[in-house]
Amino acid sequence: QGVRGLYKGMAAPIIGVTPMFAVCFFGFGLGKRLQQRSPDDVLTYPQLFAAGMLSGVFTTVIMAPGERIKCLLQIQAATGETKYSGSLDCAKQLYREAGIRGVYKGTVLTLMRDVPASGMYFMTYEWLKNILTPEGKSVSDLSAPRILFAGGLAGIFNWAVAIPPDVLKSRFQTAPPGKYANGFRDVLRELIREEGVASLYKGFTAVMIRAFPANAACFLGFEVAMKFLNWIAPGL
Repeated sequence: QGVRGLYKGMAAPIIGVTPMFAVCFFGFGLGKRLQQRSPDDVLTYPQLFAAGMLSGVFTTVIMAPGERIKCLLQIQAATGETKYSGSLDCAKQLYREAGIRGVYKGTVLTLMRDVPASGMYFMTYEWLKNILTPEGKSVSDLSAPRILFAGGLAGIFNWAVAIPPDVLKSRFQTAPPGKYANGFRDVLRELIREEGVASLYKGFTAVMIRAFPANAACFLGFEVAMKFLNWIAPGL
């Protein structure tokens, strides 16, 4: 399929990634504010984990349909049948066949993946920023290489938690209607019975190769954007 084969199903996550990350960081900020008595309160790491978990709840609303469409387009080539011409066509057909439930199939598993993984993601990032901040300096003055390192490692910790439910989610979302009547429990039983516990970490290497640079760039972009916004609108 050439190089283009590596980018199958890319349109759906690209369309969703901007609002998804906006909602992701908004959810984390809201989670922190809900636990602070004053804006200057320093949260504990369990509190940061809880704030990150709230972020995962927020992003699932956007992530679930995009993940469903992406997974279906990615396995389409292997079946030898071209059922969907693209992301929009896939969404239309899913809605026509099963309504909004068809589009949001796998939402519970997406929550099971994103809620704990987002908690780990943000907690690890804040922890690493504190460790990497030189004594006597402010966390807000952290250099770009240190932000990249903290963000990249946060991405690795995030996916270390997320991979097993992600494997279950992808298997469930691409299964024929009615195959797994009891949801993720049936998927888990079948996967362990047929392929063993190690199958829950399928794709581990590929995910980790992506996790570090992608999340390093994500957090650097966030920190730069926040500094820019605070510069042009300091009281907003």
